[in-house]
Amino acid sequence: MKITEVEAIPINVPLKSGLTTKTAHGEHIDSPYVLVRIHTDSGLQGLGEATVAPRWSGETSQSTVGAIEELIAPLLVGRDPLRRNALCGLMHRALTGNSFTKSAIEMALWDLQGKALNCPVHELLGGAVRGVIPMKMVVGAFPVDQALSLAERFLDWGAKCLKVKVGLDPVEDLARVASVRKLAGPDIKIGIDANCGWSLPEARDMLDRMEPFDILFAEQPIGRDQAYDMATLRSASKIPIMADEDVFTIQDASRIASAHAADIISVYPGKHGGISQTLSIVHIGAGAGMVCHMGSNLELGIATAAMLHVAAAVPQIDSERYPGDLLGPLYHEADMIMESLNLGPVVATVPEGPGLGVELDMDQVKRWRV
Repeated sequence: MKITEVEAIPINVPLKSGLTTKTAHGEHIDSPYVLVRIHTDSGLQGLGEATVAPRWSGETSQSTVGAIEELIAPLLVGRDPLRRNALCGLMHRALTGNSFTKSAIEMALWDLQGKALNCPVHELLGGAVRGVIPMKMVVGAFPVDQALSLAERFLDWGAKCLKVKVGLDPVEDLARVASVRKLAGPDIKIGIDANCGWSLPEARDMLDRMEPFDILFAEQPIGRDQAYDMATLRSASKIPIMADEDVFTIQDASRIASAHAADIISVYPGKHGGISQTLSIVHIGAGAGMVCHMGSNLELGIATAAMLHVAAAVPQIDSERYPGDLLGPLYHEADMIMESLNLGPVVATVPEGPGLGVELDMDQVKRWRV
């Protein structure tokens, strides 16, 4: 089997009315992403998705299309797609960074391998260790009334875990979290995510003030590349600290592990440049006594399917204790796949077809293609 074409499809899918989200990085209203389709001479196709965002990795839809068409596709065409490690090595040598772009290519290669062997990706990863994957819904850093409206909507859907965005203004942050906890009652799990928005003194003060609200975790309370400040915060707080923006690469994970800067690492293939790199980071975390959590960049159907396979197969991604952010398709007007994923919102299930177990919906592609 040989690769005949690497196709990059730029799309822009808006979030549903009332489900846009807001963080310390800004407001997420629409998603200018890129779908990848790797064609082969056997007729099999592999699907990938790059959930690019310049505030995360510096990538845009245009830069992703350019990188694929100018740098990556010429290296892959004519080669055996089942030699995934070799192909990814070529890609990494040709292009520095660009983790979400690389993840989309690697994702499509995993999909092709599963289809060629007629088995789902989670079987290629060693088999599922959990039948369902607990998940949570995210309440943006909106004014209290708007945040409560969103939280009530998710609770009415049946959600058992919420994540509340903070990090914009300490007074409003505290009021938002207190109000959501009061609405949800004592039996709903609630975590917080500051997206780098607090300084170290603010974070220490806010975590002390939020401790009575029974907070499950505090995700990236301070900025990136401050591992020792994170370690200081962790030692002072009873709330478990989760690293997200701080861990893109295996080197980042090693730095956080060496500094004892977090209790949990938030992982997902797009951020790390692919499933293989995600597995390496999970193992680094496990070696340092940390568990992992399945994070999100508000993916659509293809990338969410990849995340489901990883979450199902990797025991160290402790979704039972820290439910995953497997929610992107629920927030968007379209998911770009023929059959929507089963996304709780209490638990999600992994698709069982070969490869990623999803098919591209060309009608949606025509509607949302840029």
